[in-house]
Amino acid sequence: MRTAHFDCFSGISGDMTLAALIDAGVDPAAIIDGIGSLGLPVEVEIEKVRKGGFAATHVRIEAPTQHEHRFLREVEDILSRGKLTDKQRELAFKIFHRLAEAEAAVHGMPVEKVHFHEVGALDSIADIAGSAIGLDLLGVERFSSGPVAVGGGMVKCEHGHMPVPAPATAELLKGVPLRSSPVKAELTTPTGAAILTSIVGEWIEQPAITIERIGLGAGRREFVEQPNVLRLFVGTSAGVVRDGGYETDQVWLLETNIDDMPAEAIGYCCDRLMAAGAFDVFTTAIFMKKNRPGVTLSVLVAPELVSHIDAILFHETTTLGVRRQLLARHKLQRRACSVETPWGPVQGKLAWQDGKAAVFSPEHDDCALIAREHHIPLREVVSRAHQIYQQNAEHGG
Repeated sequence: MRTAHFDCFSGISGDMTLAALIDAGVDPAAIIDGIGSLGLPVEVEIEKVRKGGFAATHVRIEAPTQHEHRFLREVEDILSRGKLTDKQRELAFKIFHRLAEAEAAVHGMPVEKVHFHEVGALDSIADIAGSAIGLDLLGVERFSSGPVAVGGGMVKCEHGHMPVPAPATAELLKGVPLRSSPVKAELTTPTGAAILTSIVGEWIEQPAITIERIGLGAGRREFVEQPNVLRLFVGTSAGVVRDGGYETDQVWLLETNIDDMPAEAIGYCCDRLMAAGAFDVFTTAIFMKKNRPGVTLSVLVAPELVSHIDAILFHETTTLGVRRQLLARHKLQRRACSVETPWGPVQGKLAWQDGKAAVFSPEHDDCALIAREHHIPLREVVSRAHQIYQQNAEHGG
């Protein structure tokens, strides 16, 4: 699986992300053309620099200073007129929506009334649009990141001096592991945090990856404590490895306790979670504070879907928080298999361990459909499907 891993030991910003993508091999001409198609009065300057001994790429967006504030709809109009692909435009929209939601939460107002300050400036729009283009052109299937350094001290914003991380950055980084830093400056910006949390599916110090390319994106400032760069590792991860004849991989367990929702609403949420790609969804009856009956809603999910599943849980339930736990999983090797019964085909799964006979599991829905249509017992259909598979296996079918 093609994988990209962010090493944010010195934070992340929009221009650092854009520079790291170019340094990792994304065609800068494609990014410049995409930004140019927005019709903004900006120029993109790319240069090689040295940061604390590292050779890195630095990107500077030159734009006239503007004092107007843009609403989300205005930013979307700018992005819509550009020659971005649907995937690139949707990612840019997603990043700006995350920014708007964070600002709305900080200021206590509806999303549609949020007006962007710094992130609505021309250079920030170009940073995000360019990053969306670059992330798409990078051609990876999964993004991960290590803990994020945010810095310390105070930073000057539109509303005056604010502690680091700035309020919007802190809101965006909820649930994200942070790392300490000796630098007393803003290392992670709202733009960088929004980009990162829009694409990362797994937060891990170092994933199992065969590195092919390393991109280094330089920040604007110089620090004596450390190089001001963002590292981007690009390569392949097996995703699944063999261990004693089993396949092993990693999955996330997301859980939340609920005691104030009707059963029908929980059932609807479970359906949405399965439709979104969860491996499994289940509930456990529990007693909560003051002996209130409730349920633990548990979801097993692939790393790249964690953020999406999180969003569904917060949208469809009354939960105030979701617990995350990374689990190692052993599983039988498997593949799809179909058998032809007298009443029609039955799909199923074939599972096996090295050196042992495979086991066929017919799909319940296929068997149930045949049972209803032909007015025969379900158990007869299941038994016949097993029998036919066994006969085919014995004759090398």
